[in-house]
Amino acid sequence: MIDLVALDADDTLWHNEPLYTSARERFCALLSRYEPAGIPDERLHQVEMRNLQHFGYGVKGFVLSMIETAIELTDGRLESGDVRAIIGFGHEMLAAPVTLLEGVRDAIEELAVSFPLILITKGDLLHQETKLAGSGLGHLFTGIEIVSEKVPAVTSARRPVSSRSKLTARSRGEQSCRPRG
Repeated sequence: MIDLVALDADDTLWHNEPLYTSARERFCALLSRYEPAGIPDERLHQVEMRNLQHFGYGVKGFVLSMIETAIELTDGRLESGDVRAIIGFGHEMLAAPVTLLEGVRDAIEELAVSFPLILITKGDLLHQETKLAGSGLGHLFTGIEIVSEKVPAVTSARRPVSSRSKLTARSRGEQSCRPRG
């Protein structure tokens, strides 16, 4: 018997990776006058992986990693206009409309009739809450967990990060749902 259904958000319910791909391509084009093709993308990936422990997942950490990468690759010669452009990439990503994957709305609405649904996603709290609100699906979830990492140590014994979604669940007379180890 199924007690509840837990779902991820980014690239499961709505498109997310294309925003990063587009920003990465524009970042590489921006740095093309400083570095040969391909190098900025490789280095950005290395810096992102190194910075996950500091900044976590999400657009803000990605932007900081782009700036750090650009400074490293240009030996500090990065122009302020280029920093401004990189920050602009981040603003565009944060303001991008949420585009649901095909068939998601119908599938979630159908599942919500039969099962309690919880959303477990990682990343920046404010941005994830904004995307959920923009999706129009938030009311269908009994519980919402926005975590820094999807590992048992983080998801099994933690208090809910999103107090707003917790209050929403309680106001509907439901209990907050937390995944079990």
